[in-house]
Amino acid sequence: MKVAAYQAPLLASGSMEAIALIREQVDRCEAVGVEILCCPEGVLGGLADYALHPAAFAIDAGGDELDRVLAPLASHTVTTIVGFTEIDRVGRLYNSAAVFRRGSVAGLYRKLHPAINRSVYSAGDGMPVFTVGELTFGIVICRDSTFAEPARTMASRGATALFVPTNNGLPPGRAGPEIAAEARNDDVARATENRVSVIRADVTGRTAELVSWGSSGIVDPDGQVLASARPLTTGLLIAEIETTPRGPAEPIDGLAALERCLTQRRGDTERTAWPLCASASLRETLFGTSRGDGRRLLPGWRAARHVGPGPAAGARRSHLFL
Repeated sequence: MKVAAYQAPLLASGSMEAIALIREQVDRCEAVGVEILCCPEGVLGGLADYALHPAAFAIDAGGDELDRVLAPLASHTVTTIVGFTEIDRVGRLYNSAAVFRRGSVAGLYRKLHPAINRSVYSAGDGMPVFTVGELTFGIVICRDSTFAEPARTMASRGATALFVPTNNGLPPGRAGPEIAAEARNDDVARATENRVSVIRADVTGRTAELVSWGSSGIVDPDGQVLASARPLTTGLLIAEIETTPRGPAEPIDGLAALERCLTQRRGDTERTAWPLCASASLRETLFGTSRGDGRRLLPGWRAARHVGPGPAAGARRSHLFL
């Protein structure tokens, strides 16, 4: 099945301009036979955590309001995953993604882990899977992809693909290309752990307050990157993915996972090995925990400035301190 990820422009808070932009992508997808289009987290209105009045652009998914907002995206052949701020009947906000199929909302996913510290969003509590044609898939929004359990649960329910609406719009002091690198490490980890394809759609660009380099990409079940967006550049990524389940994943080789991470950043001699890949997903892959506190040892690797597929020339067997 052909799928697509839209790296959309980072828009001003409250803007609904994305509807027209997404419609253009739907038209492109229809022309080339794409069946599922993934759009970024909070692409409609932006993230409520950065809004002065977050409820102003929140949408009630309980009635027909969401169907009406998404009506311009209706297509007989393209299903679109759209991130938005949802408000329920008692005023709670959720960071949600809608599966919009043939003119109506076919399902919703609510982000499980809204923020590292505090958020105006309430946490979701469901891990549903959806089916379009021959593909059964799950959705994990942005930070949810750093945790193994949601992806594992969805894969156990038959998902062969994970769509990851993402919004890495951050204050300039916290934004940088390393954010995209960490996201790709998470994509590879989730893909190889569960033998699923991972399709991530991020925003990119600058506003007066925020910057996003963009981390959109498509990864196959073997962890190979099929498509990757250019930094600070909008665009549509398209790839053909598998729809047939591969079966249970092989046990994760922690050293191999670390080697993949280091190889992706080979040539960077200004940083030690571990901080290059200190994402929650890699810590969980290697040690069964996403916590970064404590000091762990991995025999055979140096905590040094050498970055590559093995120990530096002339180096003795040592340890990587975490």
